[in-house]
Amino acid sequence: YRATDKMSDLICDNYSLLMVMSRFGLSLGFGDKSVKDVCEAQGVDYRTFLAVANFISEEQYAYTYSEDEDAFSIPALMDYLKQAHTYFLDFKLPVIRRKLIESIDCSGTDNIAYLILKFFDEYAKEVRRHMEYENEAVFTYVEKLLEGKLAEDYDIATFASKHNQIETKLTELKNIIIKYYPEKENNNKLNAVLFDIFNCEHDLASHCQVEDYMFVPAVAQLERRLKNEQ
Repeated sequence: YRATDKMSDLICDNYSLLMVMSRFGLSLGFGDKSVKDVCEAQGVDYRTFLAVANFISEEQYAYTYSEDEDAFSIPALMDYLKQAHTYFLDFKLPVIRRKLIESIDCSGTDNIAYLILKFFDEYAKEVRRHMEYENEAVFTYVEKLLEGKLAEDYDIATFASKHNQIETKLTELKNIIIKYYPEKENNNKLNAVLFDIFNCEHDLASHCQVEDYMFVPAVAQLERRLKNEQ
């Protein structure tokens, strides 16, 4: 995708870019404007939007990090990641939980229904811990780097070495529902929430890849530059 492409063409070509748009704070109703014009009109760095859109649309293995400092903006990418955290914690996971409650029978003595909800709640807590650590520790560290302040006891490699893939537990939850939840008849609501879980798993995996393959290398490059200057 290029800066001169129509934003509407991007969305029609790959509807998952709607999530990228919303996390950059871009609203709909942009007519036939180009990507650059839409981003500039709404105060978003168009290079960073395009970098994320192209990364998500490509196969992960096809992406190579560019050391060109003009490829994207670290502050803009960090804002995108923060907005993604808000989306998962305050919207997506609560919606899935509500749909789960509506689609499984929690009133009887069925232990599977209880197990599914308990498993989901534990998973949501794990995601919250993961994302709050990034918000409070990692992003604060990077904000100081952007001010030219290096930390003696922390670097981005420390974060990268402990960055676990938070979407994997959703695979276990899917298996519990698919294999063990007793169905007496077709359950459209349960199938719909299962579809949401598959979608959320893919979205979380993509989010973690943006952190691993775009954010971490860019911050590591910033660290090296600061060390050389000092």
